[in-house]
Amino acid sequence: MADKTPVVLDRAQVKKAVQALQAFLKTKSTSDALFLEDAQPISLLFTLWMVPREAQSIRIPLPHGQRPDTDEVCLFTRDEPKMTSDQTQRFYKKLLEEKGVKNITEIIPYSVLRTEYKPYEAKRRLLGNFDVFLSDDRIRRRLPSHLGKHFYERKKEPLSVNLQSKHLARDIQRVIQGTYLKVTNKGCCCMARIAHAGMTADEVTENIEAAVQTVVAKLRTKGPVMKLIHIKSQTSVALPIFTSDLNQLSELEKIKELARKKRGGKDKKKAEKNEAENTKQTDATSEGKEEEIPQLVPMATPIKKPKLEKPSKEKQLEKAPKPAVAKKEGKAPNKKTKTAGKTDSKVKRKVPKVK
Repeated sequence: MADKTPVVLDRAQVKKAVQALQAFLKTKSTSDALFLEDAQPISLLFTLWMVPREAQSIRIPLPHGQRPDTDEVCLFTRDEPKMTSDQTQRFYKKLLEEKGVKNITEIIPYSVLRTEYKPYEAKRRLLGNFDVFLSDDRIRRRLPSHLGKHFYERKKEPLSVNLQSKHLARDIQRVIQGTYLKVTNKGCCCMARIAHAGMTADEVTENIEAAVQTVVAKLRTKGPVMKLIHIKSQTSVALPIFTSDLNQLSELEKIKELARKKRGGKDKKKAEKNEAENTKQTDATSEGKEEEIPQLVPMATPIKKPKLEKPSKEKQLEKAPKPAVAKKEGKAPNKKTKTAGKTDSKVKRKVPKVK
């Protein structure tokens, strides 16, 4: 496969685009953004030739800090054993002072994040109070379930830092003043913040050149990578600073053909393996059938049993014996006894009296 094609930027053209963007940001002033014009971010918009196969997160170090010194930084730390939340805060404040870290405004232990910032309103308040969030790399996997989706929608997810590093101040400064580029496998466009409106044009151009070179070097793709590169702010249009040559289309077609051939070869190999396995299974089943000859056994005709007629309800009532009635003292005689008494009296009346 072909190697990556380098991206060569025209420094003069990039500087012109930066100056035009800065002039636009100075003239653009509204009632809401009067005091935030100097801190408005400037971003690079990358358009790739092909959609990447895998998602990737690229860390980009910058020669000039892309955040102003007034940004509020919050640090999430782990819970130290045998220490309360207040004791852990004091412990990490002392550690940062000893290492020379001065740009951390607040420290929040993991237990405090779980308890005090559990409600939805508290999370939104926390999101609005700080510009950057850092986290101890030992607890970074536990944070997404406690922070919520709003941190990731606004691209303020915590950046992991190794608090056990010997050069802690340098590492934290690089993380805060550097930037990240998230490359997804769902589209060919991605954006990274590389400067702010308060920087000079030379500083912004140097950051742009460094960011482009690191992105091209760290992308996991072969052949021509970059199609277009634009520079923009939150309220401006995208200004182009790089456009790839159309001759790269032929290289892309060659790469696609090679990929198709490889896929076709793999599919053929899989089909051959499946056919071989199927033939083996059919041979094994045929051999088993030849060896084991089943014997014919005469089947006995089933004897039909005569159906038993269910007796009707009338017959059941006739056959059922009548329960014997127990004679009780003090009860009135039955009808039969009454009729028998009447007949006796009649017979006695018929007998003539003897004088």
